[in-house]
Formats: sequence, C-alpha cells, structure tokens
Amino acid sequence: MLAEEHRPPRIRRLVVRLVLLVLAAGLVFAGWMGIRGLVTNFGGPRCQATALGSSVDFDPSQTAYAATIEAVAERRGLPARAATIAIATAIQESKLRNLKYGDLDSVGLFQQRPSQGWGTTEQILDPVYATNRFYDALVKVHGYETMKITEIAQKVQKSAYPDAYASHEQEGRLLASTLSGHSPGGLGCRLNDATTGDPAGLKSALGHEMGVSSTVSGRTLTVHAASERAAWNAGAYAVAKAAQYGATTVRVGSKQWTRTRDSSGWQWQNASPAGAATTVTVTFAG
Repeated sequence: MLAEEHRPPRIRRLVVRLVLLVLAAGLVFAGWMGIRGLVTNFGGPRCQATALGSSVDFDPSQTAYAATIEAVAERRGLPARAATIAIATAIQESKLRNLKYGDLDSVGLFQQRPSQGWGTTEQILDPVYATNRFYDALVKVHGYETMKITEIAQKVQKSAYPDAYASHEQEGRLLASTLSGHSPGGLGCRLNDATTGDPAGLKSALGHEMGVSSTVSGRTLTVHAASERAAWNAGAYAVAKAAQYGATTVRVGSKQWTRTRDSSGWQWQNASPAGAATTVTVTFAG
C-alpha cells in the first residue's frame, strides 16, 4: 500500500521535470534565434569596401554617392587618385551626404558655395554636376596625382582646416579601389529584401554617370565591358546602387554578389555557371 501511495507524487515530479526540460529547450532555441537575428540585423543595412588588407563600411546611400563620384572620374578618364581625392573630400565636407545646408551658403556633397562661383544651389545639389565641378578644379592643380591631400584641399576647397582631409584618405582609397574594379569583388552590401526593381533606372544611371552602355531584357540588365577591370567597375557600381534600384544579384564573370541581410552580403561567391570575364549581369526584384 505504501508504494502505491507514493507513486502519484513521483509521476507528478517526472511530469514537472519533462515540462521544465521542454521549456528550457524552448528558451534555448528562442535565445539562439534571437542572437541570430541580432547578428543578422545589427546596425542596419551597410556596404563594406575591402582592399589593401583593410575594410571600411558606409550605409548604402553614402556608398551610392561614392559610386557616382568614382563613375564620373571613369567617364572623364581620370586616374584612380582623382577618385580617391574626391571621395575623401566628400567624406570630410558632408560625410558623403548631399546636404541642402552648410556653412554660409555651402551645399551638396562637396559643400560648394554658389557665391564662390561653383554654380547655382540647384546645380550643386546635382551630384553629377557637383562632382564634375570638383574635377574641373582638381585637374587645374599641377601635380595633384602625387601631391598630399592636405595641399590639394587647400588649393581646391580653400579649406580652413586642410589637415582634416588626411584622416579620410584611406577611406577614399578603399572605396575608389573597389568601385573602380582595381580590387575585384572588394565591395559588398548587406541589404534588406527588395520589393521592386528598376533596371531601366540603373541603365540610365550607368549611361549618365559612367558613360557605360547596357541592355535590359525583362528583369535583367547586361553590360558587355571592354576589359575585365571595366566589368568589375560596372559590377561594383551596380552593387553600390542596389538599394536604390532594387538589384538582387550582380554577376561578373565567375563571381556573384547576392542580395541578403546577413554578413555574406559583403562577399562575392562563385557563380554557376560562370559567365564571360567581361560580362556583367544584374537581376532585379519583380
């Protein structure tokens, strides 16, 4: 009789233990999913440029402006050093933002002033116009290719704090190197899912900013570049503008960038099947 009397409490304890184990397992799983989500989404969408053994990251909007600055240099046939200087200047002057305000009447990426002859406010707020005006002034500086950026800032920007530009030179170099295709596959972006795509918009931007021709068929844009570096140049530009135009994949030769929110968005993976080394294929959200 005694054994029979004690059996129900033992059963209850066993049930309680089983319930606690199930709850603990559930908490562990929920915690793992929470940590995974935190790692995946921490900090918001970002783009990362990796070259020369270093990395730097900016948000997609800043990276898109850097791509415009580099693209204009390509269209003008300027050396990579010109894009490095221009991007570093824009980081110092506006943090790569197309600002509608600034000191006195300064506006735009380079904080150019209408009162000093850079153009009207409306013109300067056009990133392509502003970048061309910057390069117009830069190429007039004899020997700018080998000159210290602090000296260039003084001559082109008439800056009261030219030494401040030096701290952004490495950032400018990394962005220019990856965007220009000199460091293939060095630019990647972690982005939220795209709901719509605009291949016609990217086609227009490639032509207007970089002077590159492309074709669009449905949700796919194709560039047949003149060289492998030119292909990586156009591919990096497409990644930098992916948030703006809704690109979901960018393929250059045997490598492919795929839009994703996790850290693999910073990297290019092997593509299957591999395409021609000078062909860029961009697909877009439907």
